[in-house]
Amino acid sequence: QVQLVESGGGLVQPGGSLRLSCAASGSIFSSYAVCWYRHAPGKQRELVATITSGGASNYQDSVKGRFTISRDNAKNTVYLQMNSLKPEDTAVYYCNAARTVEASTRGFGYWGQGTQVTVSS
Repeated sequence: QVQLVESGGGLVQPGGSLRLSCAASGSIFSSYAVCWYRHAPGKQRELVATITSGGASNYQDSVKGRFTISRDNAKNTVYLQMNSLKPEDTAVYYCNAARTVEASTRGFGYWGQGTQVTVSS
């Protein structure tokens, strides 16, 4: 069993930065892929960034060059550093841990409760 807790969301002005954290319980976290998703009002949930158990990362085109996903297995935590934030980044951000990225995209694995990110002046 893995429990995930997201933190780090908040209100930020356009162009600002936030760092989201996804903290996990359970010693097997390091063997899981972790994905960040976001869900904005009136839109479908979308995959933002992924990181495999080996540390390989991938990003949605709209956040490439602005967001960075990383993991610290010693702390059982995955981070999403978000720079140059835009109003269209406003959403609830969720992390998911699953055996593979593919499993995550199919809805499997463990989910956190989400953290709100609002980008507005």
